[in-house]
Amino acid sequence: MPGALSHIRVLDLSRVLAGPWASQTLADMGAEVIKIERPGSGDDTRGWGPPYLKDQDGNDTKEAAYYLAANRGKQSVTVNISKPEGQEVIRRLVKESDVFIENYKVGDMARYGLSYDDLKQINPGLIYCSITGFGQTGPMAHLPGYDFIIQGIGGLMSITGERDDLPGGGPQKVGVAVADIMTGLYATIGILGALAHRNISGEGQYVDMALLDVQVATMANMNMNYLCSGKIPHRQGNAHANIVPYQVFDAADGELIIAAGNDSQFAKLCEVMNCSELAIDERYATNANRIRNRDVLIPMLQSIMSTRTVAEWITLIEPEGVPCGPINNIAQVFEHQQVRHRGMRIDLPHPVAGTTPSVANPIKLSKTPIEYTKAPPTLGQQTHTILSNIGGYTEADIRQLEEKKII
Repeated sequence: MPGALSHIRVLDLSRVLAGPWASQTLADMGAEVIKIERPGSGDDTRGWGPPYLKDQDGNDTKEAAYYLAANRGKQSVTVNISKPEGQEVIRRLVKESDVFIENYKVGDMARYGLSYDDLKQINPGLIYCSITGFGQTGPMAHLPGYDFIIQGIGGLMSITGERDDLPGGGPQKVGVAVADIMTGLYATIGILGALAHRNISGEGQYVDMALLDVQVATMANMNMNYLCSGKIPHRQGNAHANIVPYQVFDAADGELIIAAGNDSQFAKLCEVMNCSELAIDERYATNANRIRNRDVLIPMLQSIMSTRTVAEWITLIEPEGVPCGPINNIAQVFEHQQVRHRGMRIDLPHPVAGTTPSVANPIKLSKTPIEYTKAPPTLGQQTHTILSNIGGYTEADIRQLEEKKII
């Protein structure tokens, strides 16, 4: 069965994470993704190591683990788009493509004659997605935007980390580039929406994605807590602003997460912990009152939690339907029975390493299941094939482009 997007061709001029994450998601669903890279160096993340993928003799390849995380299922073509001949290569490929993704600084594509206004003249149905730190308009549009900076400006670091009055308090970034990842996912949604519109109207359109916009949007309930109350949310460590108890507790041998999301779950938790009197105490019977009295309630629960191990508590609590779980390191994640059952670790054939590990897409489609056939490409791996089959270049043309260092 062909993939859900097997009829779609994507020309991907993005680098690093947000754009490549979007194009990898499209590739996973069957789209043909042509990754355009700088000759000689390619995507910046190819060199963001160690660690690097090992070849079959155990030596480092030129493929950094970071690059491998976001470029599965693509084909690599090297083109110098700063040269007129390179720009012509892109235009030829655009004529035969459905989607164009780029994350250059505002104005760069226009300078190269590759803006949306330029390319829609040769392909009116083109979906053109630009990803930048701050968007195409506004006083900061010209500035570069990196995930770390966006987490700070967009408010995420103001609510992430331990409380200021406790040891280790202070702002923290999230341990993975969530602004980039979420922007990649929102970009994918925007592209799919634009494709759906094109199916009806025949019209392409421009998709303007900004990391800052996404970071602000994904503050979710914390945004609304502020907008509804006028009170600025603050860091609460591993506690929750709107639910109690919903945090990490110290068990006898490690940390345990308890997430009692309603009053019934809290009552069941208290029963398991042999403190049922707390569930009928007016101060703790409702979530609203537990929030008001958390400073008294939490120490009482903590004193009980410290009497058993993490495994013992999970064995007792989980059957009662109260969400709970350990804090796993990444090695433990990939050994977890549920993660293994869901097939989240995959291995793909690689021309240098033999195979490369990868992480499956979490989307499970019943009619058009995702198939994993292509490892992240080596630099320029498909340049000749794509230019010949799609760009219409002859072998003599391709040799001339090579001699001029265009490809």
